[in-house]
Amino acid sequence: MSATASTSRIERVLPCVGWMRRYNGELFRSDALAAVIVTIMLIPQSLAYALLAGLPPQVGLYASALPLIGYALFGSSNALAVGPVAVVSLMTAAAVGEFAAVGSPEYLGAALVLALLSGVMLIALGLLRLGFLASLLSHPVISGFITASGILIAASQLKHIFGIDASGHTLIELSRSLVDHLDEVSLPTFAIGTVATIFLFWVRSQLKPLLKRLGCGERLADSIAKGGPVAAVITTILAVEFLALDAAGVKVVGVIPQGLPPIAVPPFDPDLWQALLPSALLISVVGFVESVSVAQTLAAKRRERIQPDRELVGLGAANVASAFSGGYPVTGGFARSVVNFDAGARTPLAGVLTAGGIALTALLLTPLFQQLPKATLAATILVAVLSLVDLGAIKRTWVYSKRDFAAMLATILTVWTLGVEAGIIAGVAMSLVLFLARSARPHFARLGQVPGTHHFRNVKRHDVVTSPEVLSLRVDESLYFANSRWLEDKIYDMAMEDPKVRHVVLNCAAVNEIDASALESLEALIERLEVAEVSLHLAEVKGPVTDKLRRSQSFCIHAGRIYLSHYDALAALDPATTERADTGARPERSKASVALAKAPVSVSH
Repeated sequence: MSATASTSRIERVLPCVGWMRRYNGELFRSDALAAVIVTIMLIPQSLAYALLAGLPPQVGLYASALPLIGYALFGSSNALAVGPVAVVSLMTAAAVGEFAAVGSPEYLGAALVLALLSGVMLIALGLLRLGFLASLLSHPVISGFITASGILIAASQLKHIFGIDASGHTLIELSRSLVDHLDEVSLPTFAIGTVATIFLFWVRSQLKPLLKRLGCGERLADSIAKGGPVAAVITTILAVEFLALDAAGVKVVGVIPQGLPPIAVPPFDPDLWQALLPSALLISVVGFVESVSVAQTLAAKRRERIQPDRELVGLGAANVASAFSGGYPVTGGFARSVVNFDAGARTPLAGVLTAGGIALTALLLTPLFQQLPKATLAATILVAVLSLVDLGAIKRTWVYSKRDFAAMLATILTVWTLGVEAGIIAGVAMSLVLFLARSARPHFARLGQVPGTHHFRNVKRHDVVTSPEVLSLRVDESLYFANSRWLEDKIYDMAMEDPKVRHVVLNCAAVNEIDASALESLEALIERLEVAEVSLHLAEVKGPVTDKLRRSQSFCIHAGRIYLSHYDALAALDPATTERADTGARPERSKASVALAKAPVSVSH
């Protein structure tokens, strides 16, 4: 085996080998700058998302360190930044909260198990090349899920903004609990939370343009704007420290243990593992879809490519690393990945350097966050998740497709009323049901020849010429068990409506598959039409479909002919109509079409 072939095989297993061979000082400088910026952004986010998941704040730091290294070894994206994200944090809280009380060792243990199961599932899917399964989550379902989850997460953080005790897993429960406790609002906490939220919204939308007007360059202005959450953290910590606001009722993060991410072993409890399997699968799929969407978008901007199956393995490695370093499920985050990309990250080493920065923070700087108000972290989450809410997508989907809107609406309402896991299941189920309903009653058109052309179009949409003896039809769907009987009855009824009809030509240009059930229905239709002295012909059948039809003796014996084009079919079965439509200028038929017309079943191209 040549050295090149051996290196290629190694790169397929460890994509990091490829970029490490090409690494140089210029790439390092770009990656180091990106790592500094992302680390600054990640610190408050990691603390906040851990609290959202119901875990101690340091767990967010642990989940932002070693997982980045795991992804760097096996992932294929140069810009994706892996770590805790809002939606997965919420799903973790919903899943683990059913088996343990928040704050208990059992709760953390269950989160470790969830990360490990998610990691193993993702790796297995990647090795089996099953990344396409994520396509079961349609864009309207994902969009609706993220929008509904964003609003649900924002509602869950209002209790920290108001400084009250409220609980609930659904929007209805949270709203009722918040209303019931409004008389307990802590004014100092509310002031901090409100000011922090307004400041972060202002930083997100106004600070960068302001800095550019003041003469700052594009990259410097962007970097300073990304540090807005850090400024909010520092300012509110100082406010609590010097004004003794914790004594006035402002809840703070408290003591955060110092030290590097620990070596943790998820508890082996077969019953717990089995119970968490469905949640782990949902988190894996949702995390992968979000991650690969971000990775593909960023890769396209640099004309790079990612490999979805390698992404599965990379995300799986990140989650396994999180499970054994005291973290919880992670995935590629949209906001931090965009920041990583904009800051100039050129290789996954930027993630490794970010992991080093997070590890140093956990080792040396955690005492500085002891007086950090929880209201500030809530404001950080609030601003981050509301940026993901896309209410305009609901209107756009309604205008474009009522079926997709139904799936989106089902997802949103279920997330709000039953929870995040039920919401994603409802969205997938609704999408599949609507797909089956649509394909079971596909679009079906009667065709006529457009005068002066060889084209055939729907008689309801165009002025066309039709034949009294030839019924031309087109079905815009593959023929399979769900629609075969309906099509059989539909074609037969249309053929029997006019006693002049002697031939039925079914245009199969949109048919990619004819399964065994559909073949049975076609053969039954042929027999029913033969009794009425009507023959069935096919036109514009794709090669693979024709190859399968040739394997059926019954179809080959009793069916009419397969024509290369619909024009050839009508020209052979009713020349007078084509001559009338051609207005006397009909070209000669191709030799291939003539040959097909002579054979009962021929291969089309």
